Amino acid sequence: MERPAWAPRGIDMTVPSVSRMYDFYLGGSHNFEADREAARKAMEFMPGLPKIMQANRAFLRRAVRCAVDEGITQFLDIGSGIPTFGNVHEVAQRARPGARVVYVDHDPVAVAHSQAVLAGNADADVVAADLLKPRDLLASSAVERLIDLNRPVALLLVAILHFVEDADDPYAAVAELSAALAPGSMLVLTHASYEGIPLPPERARGAADVYKDIRNPLIMRSRDDVARFFEGYDMVEPGLVPMALWRPEVAPEDEDPYAFSGFAGVGRTA
Repeated sequence: MERPAWAPRGIDMTVPSVSRMYDFYLGGSHNFEADREAARKAMEFMPGLPKIMQANRAFLRRAVRCAVDEGITQFLDIGSGIPTFGNVHEVAQRARPGARVVYVDHDPVAVAHSQAVLAGNADADVVAADLLKPRDLLASSAVERLIDLNRPVALLLVAILHFVEDADDPYAAVAELSAALAPGSMLVLTHASYEGIPLPPERARGAADVYKDIRNPLIMRSRDDVARFFEGYDMVEPGLVPMALWRPEVAPEDEDPYAFSGFAGVGRTA
């Protein structure tokens, strides 16, 4: 198998990666045949997966603009994935030149491609780190250089927490990150759930099983379970809702039914 020029050495191209599957769903080109095969298999059960990913990206852009409108100029995007159209730094820096963004991912392809995209952008950087090690993440040179933790930060956890099993305690990781942020900071989050998917749960479970088979279990949580991540935050209107209903720019009746899968929300600390 020929290794593309953009693929870092040492990557096993036969093992699917969640971030490269996400890239495939969004129509990107930074994925391997193993990623495409796994994504297509998941789509056999849930054909609307690309629409769900598009809804995630659209929500992310709306939430970043909301944070800028609230006066936030620092963004920490954890589980940022492979850069695609409408990235956080593009949206934030267009709305507020000088806004600072640090991307965090543990996929080497995502990190390498982010470095290429961000070359020459002094106000954005990427770090290879793990959500479950908040202390190491916050102590990284990129965060220390660009993020002033004494001023409000928007913490972005979009489409990542559903890849963290309960045994790894995602709530503790989010609480530790939140505790490090200044008052007035925001938490921007989306999470997969069986609620809202326009399919019988057993069909949707087939897609979740594909992720389990590639050792990246997709943990579907209820609305109440997702709401627990916002402990210590006041919810910004309209609260924790299906992605397509969070400050929509498209009339809900014109949206694809899959855009209502899972939940999205933004919270702010006092």
